[in-house]
Parts: sequence; structure tokens; C-alpha cells
Amino acid sequence: MSIRLQSLTKRFGPQTAVNGISFDVNPGEIVGFLGPNGAGKSTTLKMITGYLHPDEGSVQVCGQDVSTDPLAIRKKIGYLPELNPLYYDLYVREYLQFIGETHQLIQLKARIEEVIGIVGLTKEAHKRIGALSKGYKQRVGLAAAIIHNPEVLILDEPTTGLDPNQILEIREVIRQQGQNKTVLFSSHILSEVESICQRVIIIHQGNLVANDTLDKIRSGDRRPVLTVQFRESLSPEKWNSITGIIRATQTGTNEWQFETADADNLQKQILQLALQEGLNIVSLHIENRRLESIFRSLTTAGHPTT
Repeated sequence: MSIRLQSLTKRFGPQTAVNGISFDVNPGEIVGFLGPNGAGKSTTLKMITGYLHPDEGSVQVCGQDVSTDPLAIRKKIGYLPELNPLYYDLYVREYLQFIGETHQLIQLKARIEEVIGIVGLTKEAHKRIGALSKGYKQRVGLAAAIIHNPEVLILDEPTTGLDPNQILEIREVIRQQGQNKTVLFSSHILSEVESICQRVIIIHQGNLVANDTLDKIRSGDRRPVLTVQFRESLSPEKWNSITGIIRATQTGTNEWQFETADADNLQKQILQLALQEGLNIVSLHIENRRLESIFRSLTTAGHPTT
């Protein structure tokens, strides 16, 4: 296993940030690491990379325990933290030169130009880092994470600050890196996770609530979702008279999404309600649950841990 966590626990005073989680990530896998804000994602990634010590449990990277020789482990890991630490007074190539020398790389100038091309920094590489946009600063951090060609890549919100075109470009970089590396990355953009990953790990309140392929997670929860948009604004109380709703969520302007065990019956009730009260339906459709819906149900406060 490239990454193995066993009963990993981290506390900050009375708060348990990570509560005895265990999982493996295999060579060549690109795995999405998901959870709402405060779930313990960044804390877990910092323990994997050796920047935080667990209170209980263990982390192994490439067969070595992180606690025994954290410096040796960091040579095998490329890490892009959520808060990207950069030296804004340095030029892009100057910064990558510094990072490469830290890793004692040979043929460093050629490697710098290679990673600049890989992450799409060529047009901005002559600038100081402080003069770059947030998206390009993120690219510099990604270049620094891969410059030493690590076996394991840990990315904490790698597309933060990128526009839609840049997200597609970085997504392709991650996909290419995953061909010969183990990649574990966190993201709040669930469509991004669906497009890159075959497996996801979800934590909530420090507990592991899902660890499986996307196909199995979807097949394990077949509740359909009915989405309806009205021309009128409706209050949540409007649905009190309708049966069969497991969860009702307002997802947009006058748009509601319903989880239900019987979508056809729910659709009939909503159409009948609209007819009785003179409501105008703009759109109505039924679909099998996407990762977004599954994520929301697994990370609702009080969800049982598994």
C-alpha cells in the first residue's frame, strides 16, 4: 500500500478532530478525500505528511511508518496544503530552484522547465510570485509539490482560486500524475471528484462514513431524487401535506430537491398540489442520486458512523 492509516486519532483539547479512521490508498489510484468544513480532512492530510503527530494510531507511506523517519517519508511525498505557503518576493523559477535544491535534485534547470510546462506556468514564469493571480499561485504550489517526482501526491483543495478553464487544465494534470503516482486529494467540487476518481473516502465529524468506489456507493443507495422548480417562491411548510419525502432541500431560486423512495408517487402529489394551488412549474425531473446528494446525506449532523 502507498498509504495506510490504522485507527488514526487526533485531538485538540476536548475536541476530537479525527476519530480512529482507517483506510488504504493503493499505487496508481486517484482517490477523492471528502468531507464538509471541519470534518478533519486537512488534519488527516497533515498527519499523513508528517506535519502533525497522531495521538493514537499509525500512518504508513510506501511501507514506512511516518513517525519513525518523517524526513525520509517527505522525500516520497509531494504535498500541496490548503494554505499554499509561498515566498512572494521570489520569482517563479527562483522559488522552484530553491525547492529543487532542498530536494538535492540533479539536472534541476531542465526539471524546473518541465514542471513549469506541466502545470501551465510558461507565460507567467518570468514574474514574481506576489504578482501572480491566486490561480497561478496555486499552480506554483503544485509545481513545487511535483518537482521531485514523488511516489505519493497529497493535494488539499488543489483547484482553489482557479477559473473553470484552469480547473479543467489542473484536473488533467492530476489525471496524468495519477498514471504513475498515488494521488489523494480533497475537494469541495464534487463534479471534479466524479470526473477524476474511481474511489472516494468521506469523513464527517472526524469519523469515516464512506470508503468505496463511486459505482458501489451509488448502487448502495438507490433512492432517486426529484427536482422541481416553481415560478413562485414557496416555504418549507408547503411540503407538510405531502407524503414520502425523506429529505427536502432548497437548491436554487424557487428550486427544491426531494429525496424519496417512490419518485413517481411524489411527482403525482406535487403536480396535484400545483394544480390545486395554481402554482407554475418551470421544470421537474427525476434522476438517480449523484455524488452531491449522497455526500449531503452522509454528512448530515448526527449521521451514524461506520
